[in-house]
Amino acid sequence: MRTPPTSDVDLFADDVVLDPYPVYAELRERGPVVHLPHNDVYALTRYDVVRDALADWESFSSASIAFNPMANEALTGTSLASDPPVHTRLRATLTENLSPRALRGLKAGIDAKADALVAGLVEKGSFEAIDALARAFPLEVVADLIGFTGHVRDNMLRWGQAAMQVLGPMNQRTAENFPVAGELYAWCSQVTAADLAEGSVGRGIFDAEARGAVPANTAGHIIHQYLGAGVDTTIAAIGNIVALFARHPDQLALVRADPALVPAAFNEVLRFWPPINAWGRRATRDVEVDGTLIPAGSQVAVLLGAGNRDPRHYDDPDSFLVTRNPVDHLSFGYGPHGCAGQGLARLEAHAVIEALSRRVERLVTAPEVRVPGNTTRSIEELPVLEVIPA
Repeated sequence: MRTPPTSDVDLFADDVVLDPYPVYAELRERGPVVHLPHNDVYALTRYDVVRDALADWESFSSASIAFNPMANEALTGTSLASDPPVHTRLRATLTENLSPRALRGLKAGIDAKADALVAGLVEKGSFEAIDALARAFPLEVVADLIGFTGHVRDNMLRWGQAAMQVLGPMNQRTAENFPVAGELYAWCSQVTAADLAEGSVGRGIFDAEARGAVPANTAGHIIHQYLGAGVDTTIAAIGNIVALFARHPDQLALVRADPALVPAAFNEVLRFWPPINAWGRRATRDVEVDGTLIPAGSQVAVLLGAGNRDPRHYDDPDSFLVTRNPVDHLSFGYGPHGCAGQGLARLEAHAVIEALSRRVERLVTAPEVRVPGNTTRSIEELPVLEVIPA
């Protein structure tokens, strides 16, 4: 076995997290695995290698999803940071309320909310897409679903963003966000059923704990994941939908002409601009990947966006094409840890795409503003200057 090629890239440098695709292309050409001494990680760069690693939990453990030890320690005991069989049990409760059957009852309400929100914005004629749509919509949906009230509802955005920032290496962004993530951890460790609205999914998780369906004292961990893993990434995805349709009015026109393309359009948004940059794993043993060695104990960086743009897997990967329908994109992960909340994310995103394609012919936007993030790649501001209604 040979040692992998190396690169002096810093995966978490501001310019890289803002626009990682030139770096991803360079790393993919160096090899399927590239050692990055600056970050002390082995980066997985090509589609097949990323997908295989996500499926192989025995070789690539989720005990180290973050790129610093403090965050990994804080996540111990959550389904995000555990492996089977513990993961299997914890995830069952998490997904019980996110199954297709459970979500079916939410669809009409989510569709109506999205349509009313988009209709109001179209009527205004100009708006700030991130605050008014990408943040407003998922925050309301998740708050209602989990049963958040009062100050928790007000803190969801801060807490959700911080929970993702602290997964990075111990850089300035991580250090600044630990106190805010700490507020979320503290609240989740003290929350009781009475703090959550009656009839909510959050209450249901406490009921499951009471009847022994999940281990004692884990309901708070599970609620933490709904907020920590689900909010920031969905906000990013919805912001990306607006930005990409504004950039590509021809693609919006295709969806408007054929509403059956809505799921395919969302798959392509996720493939083209994944909400997550790098995700961590730990090699549990010496692992051979395409003839190169990842030594036991190494931190691994799974580059979902690099895999999603791999020309070995997708034709013309740098073009945004809603008819592509890349159902096998990597943005929701793969294998046992495939995103537990993807059904809810799809419901929300499909509702937004349907409402936009029904009500909008063209969006004229100012250039999007991004700020560097350790884990989530999202748009901070996207002014819609003019809406040409359908």
